[in-house]
Amino acid sequence: QVQLVESGGGLVQAGGSLRLSCAATGFTTRYYAMAWFRQAPGKAREGISCISNTDGRAYYADSVKGRFTISRDNAQNTVYLEMHNVYPEDSATYYCATDHPHIKVAIASPTDCYYDMGHYGKGTLVTVSS
Repeated sequence: QVQLVESGGGLVQAGGSLRLSCAATGFTTRYYAMAWFRQAPGKAREGISCISNTDGRAYYADSVKGRFTISRDNAQNTVYLEMHNVYPEDSATYYCATDHPHIKVAIASPTDCYYDMGHYGKGTLVTVSS
């Protein structure tokens, strides 16, 4: 059974840093594109970063580019999101996602990377105080 469990959220001051983790079970993450989404109250869910399974390339939303970094630890079957210089507007519930069971053979754009994200975790809450 595919399961994604996010952790690492919490309260952080503006300008601070946080590392979110996404532990996967039931499948091997290195074969699949993995992504982070976030959703703030009253707002639509937003894809903020996606990492390709084909070449390891990472894609970022403009709102987080240069501040957030997505990475994989294949040995731990875990995906991370390093968050630096956070803003109050980064406050949201953060979700990990995978396109399992769809193994992509070519990813050339963020749209490709995010396509078919069908499994999500339950999320971890990040609150940034000003």
